Amino acid sequence: MRPFRLADADLAALGAGRPSAGTLGLLRRAQLSRHLLLLREIRLAVPGTPLWYDRLTTVTEAESRARIADPMTGLWAARVLDGLHASPGSGLRTALGELPEPAGHPLSVTHAGRTLSVRLDDRGPLRHSLGLPATAALSPAEVASWERCLDQAWRILIIRHPEAAEILAGVLRVIVPARPDPLAEGVSATSAEAFGAVAMSAPTGGTGLAVALLHEVQHSVLNAVHGLFELVQPTGRLGYSPWREDPRPALGIVHGVYAFLAVTRFWRAELRGDPPAEAEFEFARWRAAVHRTAGALLRGGELSAAGERLVGALRDEVAPWLDEPVAAEVERLAALARADHHARWRLRNLTVAPGDLAALTGAWRAGRDAPAVGSAVAGGARVVESSATLRLIRASLRGDDTGTGDPADVACVRGDRAGALRSYLAILDADRDHAAAWTGLALVSPQPALRRRPELVRAAALALPEADIAALAAWLSR
Repeated sequence: MRPFRLADADLAALGAGRPSAGTLGLLRRAQLSRHLLLLREIRLAVPGTPLWYDRLTTVTEAESRARIADPMTGLWAARVLDGLHASPGSGLRTALGELPEPAGHPLSVTHAGRTLSVRLDDRGPLRHSLGLPATAALSPAEVASWERCLDQAWRILIIRHPEAAEILAGVLRVIVPARPDPLAEGVSATSAEAFGAVAMSAPTGGTGLAVALLHEVQHSVLNAVHGLFELVQPTGRLGYSPWREDPRPALGIVHGVYAFLAVTRFWRAELRGDPPAEAEFEFARWRAAVHRTAGALLRGGELSAAGERLVGALRDEVAPWLDEPVAAEVERLAALARADHHARWRLRNLTVAPGDLAALTGAWRAGRDAPAVGSAVAGGARVVESSATLRLIRASLRGDDTGTGDPADVACVRGDRAGALRSYLAILDADRDHAAAWTGLALVSPQPALRRRPELVRAAALALPEADIAALAAWLSR
């Protein structure tokens, strides 16, 4: 059996987000080989001849290959093998049955002679296995809406993002409609077992769909690469990802930075001509996040040699983008959005050990300098959290009225740091554990401890109810 190999130059191009057609072809062949190996393991693990095996041997070679290569076949085979290992008796019936039928609606859109063909899977039995709750079967009007948005997205990609369009056409095969999350602008997910399949909530337009598809296809590509060789040497540590509310392992952070490389490149290309403020904001917001996160991964000591090559090429790709001009006000709002997410993440996920907290309170009450203490990642399940600051930023960029928001948040977004600082401190005087006020305080306070470690100041403030918060932050900053 010949191993699949990826040359160093091809890996670097892939890390930069520009895989060649040859590289994408290799990844597709590798996934087909993986599906064949999974099916072989199932065939050897069960008595008799499974129905799916009979069916695959009685159709044409092209039909058999298409069924085996389908993303849902890989997902089905992986689930069946897991079931056979966990409970051989109960998993046997599924292993002997049929492969899942490619159910749903074939969609095909064409622009400038280039076609994208996918299956909108709203009926398949495995559509609930991509990490998001799937919708019920779609109405004809809903299918038509998906097709209309897909046509708009494909037109945008072909006209302004031709290289991204080629990647999308080379990977995407299945879209599973998912139920929306009321706290998120849109949700989407992929599975490492289903190369080329994406679950996502219904799009509202072509631009949003194009961005979401490029983002999720990056995950599929990286999953396929990680199946060929390890990208990380995990230590079990969890860290910060600018795209998630929960702490993430190194591989999860690699996935995030790789997906948002494509998102950042999309918005960068959208800046040509007379760009909307949204495009400039998204580009400014994510270019710094991608570059910083790639740098943190390279310094973190958890990447394999292949992972270092991939992430290094990614960082080198983004580095020149940091010098590209963006309106000063947009850059300020982009930095505010990044800081808002980081502060909320720290306040949600980092804790101070009880012994360290006792040392802090003792030093404060004794009039001594604050001892050096650390913060630990508490971990926890994934959440989707809405940000009032981000909502106001988006409203401001659209030119909408922001006066109906919380006065402290409005002052923060408008750049009135002194007014916002007074308002947040007033809120905390009335409710010392007001989560949103702590986040806001971290954004506008002049004290380094609040900007860098808001969870430490909050923990100390809750343990020292008699202490003035501003004075406590200044003490912890020294």
